[in-house]
Amino acid sequence: MESKMGEWAFIIGVLIAVVIGLFAGNLGGNVQGWLVLLLVVLGLIVGLLNVSEKETTPFLVAAAALLITGTASSSLAIIPVIGRYLQDIVLNIAVFVTPAAIVVALKAIQSLAKD
Repeated sequence: MESKMGEWAFIIGVLIAVVIGLFAGNLGGNVQGWLVLLLVVLGLIVGLLNVSEKETTPFLVAAAALLITGTASSSLAIIPVIGRYLQDIVLNIAVFVTPAAIVVALKAIQSLAKD
């Protein structure tokens, strides 16, 4: 049950990140703020329920790559027509992945401290 909830949280989180990226200009600031908060909560759920100890290292490497891409996303804005949308999508995916990465990293540190 927990694994399914983590899987759904991941799918919903990515979809919301894409929707916010595509429609950020049309969403009111209040709505966008709530959706970003939802991304953070879903990221926490993914970090807590969806990443096993065996998957920790690959997840953290992938998360680091996404976060680095998120910080460099301003270069996407120069692409004609779709650049701004791509930039917003990547930034929102980074917002979603960050809390998951923090949770997984803390779980890994705690596991190392036990050993």
